Amino acid sequence: MIRINQIKFQHDGKEHTSQEIKTNLQKKVCKILHVDVSNISEFEIIRHSIDARKKPEIFHIYMVDVSLKGLDEGKVVKKCRDKNVSVVDVHKYSFDEQVLARRKALDDSINSSIPADNNADDKKDSRIVIVGAGPAGLFCGYMLAQNGYKPIILERGADVDERTRSVEDFWKNGRLDTRTNVQFGEGGAGTFSDGKLNTMVKDKDGRGRAALNIFVENGANEDILYEAKPHIGTDILRNVVRNMRQQIIAWGGDVKFNSQVTDIITENGQVRAVLYKDEADKATNEPGSDREFEHRIDCDDVVLAIGHSARDTFYMLRDKKIDMSPKPFAVGFRVEHPQELINLSQYGAERPAGLPPAPYKLTATTDSGRGVYSFCMCPGGFVVNASSEEGMLAVNGMSYSRRDGKNANSAIIITVDPKDFGSDDVLSGVEFQRKLERKAFELGQGKIPVEYYGDFKKALVNDLSEAVSSGDISAEMQKNTGIISAVDQKKNTPNMCGDYVFADVHTILPDDLNQAFVEGMEKFGRIIKGYNSDGALVSGVESRTSSPVRINRDESCQSVNVRGLYPCGEGAGYAGGIMSAAMDGIKIAEFIAANK
Repeated sequence: MIRINQIKFQHDGKEHTSQEIKTNLQKKVCKILHVDVSNISEFEIIRHSIDARKKPEIFHIYMVDVSLKGLDEGKVVKKCRDKNVSVVDVHKYSFDEQVLARRKALDDSINSSIPADNNADDKKDSRIVIVGAGPAGLFCGYMLAQNGYKPIILERGADVDERTRSVEDFWKNGRLDTRTNVQFGEGGAGTFSDGKLNTMVKDKDGRGRAALNIFVENGANEDILYEAKPHIGTDILRNVVRNMRQQIIAWGGDVKFNSQVTDIITENGQVRAVLYKDEADKATNEPGSDREFEHRIDCDDVVLAIGHSARDTFYMLRDKKIDMSPKPFAVGFRVEHPQELINLSQYGAERPAGLPPAPYKLTATTDSGRGVYSFCMCPGGFVVNASSEEGMLAVNGMSYSRRDGKNANSAIIITVDPKDFGSDDVLSGVEFQRKLERKAFELGQGKIPVEYYGDFKKALVNDLSEAVSSGDISAEMQKNTGIISAVDQKKNTPNMCGDYVFADVHTILPDDLNQAFVEGMEKFGRIIKGYNSDGALVSGVESRTSSPVRINRDESCQSVNVRGLYPCGEGAGYAGGIMSAAMDGIKIAEFIAANK
């Protein structure tokens, strides 16, 4: 296989079809390699990115892999004398290979020489319960079912169709279903998000590429396989997760919705069963205790893919003394700007023809050492009410596949760690989140509270006037309090799903976090002109960035004190988004198969 890097096209202001792009690339490849198109047997786009460093001149940069027929690829590469051309050995992901590797690592006595009569088929029939149908749970179940196992996925929320109706009703009428919402239900929190598929996780074993291929096989656009910043969009992602569930069932697995796990039964440090409530029972039985509606599934393996908002499950695990520890995460606000302002900064034009709405990524460190950074940035997106508990309010960002909303939004969040939580309890981070969400709910009376950044900053400076005079507040913040707005407040209005109200958002976070937020915003204004304008919109609270707890696991990916319990994905503290959660789900599937 020949890999060619840095194939460059200047942007011509047009939006080309995938076939046009492929044809143009093949012409360039033939020119670079001095071959005819008839010599190409395989052709794959590996990566596409946009280079806007010389804006307004914009360039498309591609990486492609090519296989040739009838020619010695080594000689072709040597003859073309191009440093961007090389012969590569592309190793594709193999579940069976990974399982064998896991077996060897876990126990040297278990390897590829196991006799064929080792009852592997019987072991595949053993019950595996997966708790949660978010990306981690879905991909774990998908991989297991595809390879002959029969997992049972228990999801507390509804299927994606009922879930969509419930969420849209909440945004329209304010009726929160604590069982099915933006956080809970088929597809997890990612279903009502931007659907970004980029990740910082290294992919030496190919799980990430495998996950992207599964997305495509189930209805996602093929360009996610090569875009540098791939995204699906909530509209397409809903169809994808439905198709994945149907495929799991077709392979012999099972998916039960409205089924919340209430207990994990253990014996001598080994999983024996799970108990769950089926909400459908309440419609056909007389009211009574929760125990009347509990069902039991006997099993030896339980995958905890519960998501970062399964707070009641965290408390159940703590009461059962499952080994857990608090972990750092981040909290902050959603910040909105006109998408045209971001386009102008990134592309040099407010409405660049043929280019997608521009994204951005921003990071800073405050004078006090806190990290402030953009998170889940949504070009052309919406800020959404993402609450899941009564009397509390959290926000998130969401976009559709075309990303054609008027505003760009991103979480701007500040790092916090256990010393900020005010308690030594393992779940003190959960209560820290809840405290902020109660403030946000009360401030907006259930609506998303919004404040212009200029008012936020002015109020913060006024509230901390004594700190300014004493020198406790940073010089960065003092220096920028008089900046002239570059975003007109009258034109910059919220783009939100769910009711909103203008309110004193600056009262939600503690003062030191507010100061860190403003310091970060001022630094970001040096990178993107107008980012720290008075007319930027600030809404809150962004509190569900990642899990506040880690469910500790050992080298076999099992709980350190309960055999057969596999903490998995974002809620367990081992992922931070759709892709990393999917990859962790695939990894757990490998370990379960290796232990069979």
